[in-house]
Amino acid sequence: MRAKGGKKYYVHPTSIIDYGVKIGNKTKIWHFCHIMAGARIGHNCSLGQNVYVGGKAVIGNYVRIQNNVSVYDEVVLKDYVFCGPSTVFTNDVNPRSKYPKHGHYVSTLVKEGASIGANATIICGTIIGEHAFVGAGSVVTRNVLNYSIVYGNPARQHGWMCECGEKLQFDQKTMQCSKCHIKYRKSHDKIIKL
Repeated sequence: MRAKGGKKYYVHPTSIIDYGVKIGNKTKIWHFCHIMAGARIGHNCSLGQNVYVGGKAVIGNYVRIQNNVSVYDEVVLKDYVFCGPSTVFTNDVNPRSKYPKHGHYVSTLVKEGASIGANATIICGTIIGEHAFVGAGSVVTRNVLNYSIVYGNPARQHGWMCECGEKLQFDQKTMQCSKCHIKYRKSHDKIIKL
């Protein structure tokens, strides 16, 4: 465990943590990661092997980032987000090597409790809603509603999911999750937790 400013967290010896990074208590950063100066990582997070975090990226608490994920500048992951292996974030809509943006990037927001499957690509400028579920290999090109299940290329909505991860089946305007018993109401193509 490394202690910095009274906080304790684990960093594998093969990882590089630049000066000026904020890391919360009990966070674990595994093999071959690189965390750039200015990055903020909350407490109780886990960053798998070969994760890169840009200096203007923000990672909330209890976030799980699996192997080979790059969280570039202007990407914000709220609390309890899950990023599957090789999730791809972008921050430039029209990249050109000859015409670099010099830090003028487009932001991406992944809201609390959302899960992103392995090898999914998230195009910058999108918002992934609370407790949404993005299927493996999907390409997200537009905003994803709270509690929605999306997959495909481009990703399209294919249902609803409870925050516990159980698929929701609506046969009326309100329903209760069979696993955790949370109640939801469907209103104009949106789901509201009761």
